Amino acid sequence: MGLHEPIDIQISDTANLKHKRHQRGWQGFAKQCLDRAAAGAALAVLSPLLIGVGIAVKLDSKGPIIFKQPRHGLDNSVFEVWKFRTMTVMETGSDFKQAEKNDVRITRIGSFLRRSSLDELPQLVNVLKGDMSLVGPRPHPIALNETFGDTIPRYWDRHLVRPGLTGLAQIRGHRGPTDTHHKMQQRVESDLDYIESWSFWKDIKIILATPLALVTDKNAF
Repeated sequence: MGLHEPIDIQISDTANLKHKRHQRGWQGFAKQCLDRAAAGAALAVLSPLLIGVGIAVKLDSKGPIIFKQPRHGLDNSVFEVWKFRTMTVMETGSDFKQAEKNDVRITRIGSFLRRSSLDELPQLVNVLKGDMSLVGPRPHPIALNETFGDTIPRYWDRHLVRPGLTGLAQIRGHRGPTDTHHKMQQRVESDLDYIESWSFWKDIKIILATPLALVTDKNAF
């Protein structure tokens, strides 16, 4: 199976019913409007910062400014997530290896971008395109999905909604590498909690809580 091919995963009936219920009505429409409007406004306001970071990435090491990697999105469809490049390698397939503390592959500017999550800002383009949302489960590399998808109950239910720039798991501290089954289990449980209790107002609360979570979180490197 190629990396860019959607996969056929049986999603639990209960979760599917809840997903359909939550995404209908004014709250679902408001979420889509917020995503597009906020992403467009943020790209405009942050354009000087984006240009500055792009120049810093280019001057710091050889390689492209933007790193694109296929990931699973809504209903397991595959899209290319955008990030500022933070490593000297461009791993996109089954040879993908998560970053580790003091990882020699991380560039000098890349270390700062990862800790501050500035490397994620190009995903505003993904939100504007409709591949992602401001809030939702973080999109994992396909290799991680294949590793944990069959061992964690309801893992694939994460893809009942669009992946997000931030999410409930992130503000709960489940950010950074998921190099153990337990760490991934905790993240998935928070993602499922988000999906099953979703509301437009919950998205607003998560967005407002994200800056503090980024400042206090020690798991990203």
